[in-house]
Amino acid sequence: MNEGRRAARRQVLQVAAKLLEEGGSEALSTRAVAAAAGITAPALYRMFDDKDGLLAELAAYGFEMYLAEKREALALTPDDPVTDLYRGWDLHVDFGLQHPAFYVLMYGTARPGRRPPAADEAHALLVRLLGRAAEAGRLRVPVEQATRVIHAATTGATLALIGEEPSQRDLTTSARLRDTVMASVTTDPPASSGSDLASHALALDAALETALSTGVPLRDTETALLREWLQQLAD
Repeated sequence: MNEGRRAARRQVLQVAAKLLEEGGSEALSTRAVAAAAGITAPALYRMFDDKDGLLAELAAYGFEMYLAEKREALALTPDDPVTDLYRGWDLHVDFGLQHPAFYVLMYGTARPGRRPPAADEAHALLVRLLGRAAEAGRLRVPVEQATRVIHAATTGATLALIGEEPSQRDLTTSARLRDTVMASVTTDPPASSGSDLASHALALDAALETALSTGVPLRDTETALLREWLQQLAD
């Protein structure tokens, strides 16, 4: 795709994003988007094939907005992995409440195998934060399990709040759920003598996962066996 077509496509997405923010998904007819963008309906179809294609691109656009806001905000947090997890939760919920129509499009219509690259990057960001917590000995459960729990909880909490009238929302609901979920997957800072055995095992497993990209002085079978033992110690 040449630069001119890419710019035109981006402009249409910006117009569609404005319609979505102002009028919700009901405002996103192909006719309305084409008219607002100053193009014909056939031209819109040539860009996105159909309305589903437009919505998929718009969801990807939303994830790009979400990532831009989250990266900037997390860069300002203290260098503590669990603090970052708490902050990440609040940023996620806040984004959903600030952009409810976008959030529902991004998370309320998800289908297996159809996540945009930016959604994968958002998922990878959570995995990295949890990996840091594991390396610091601050996780009670494996990174993969913690990722699933936090993703499900933040998404559910945000969609529930979006479904309520703004005047009736109790934001402490999200904070209480956040504290409960975080307490179930993270530990307090280790004492000077060290943390519990499970946290040590998870920390070593996380460090081993990171080291695999540069190589470890073990055979593949030995590495697999070591990681299996570490997982057993963590259970």
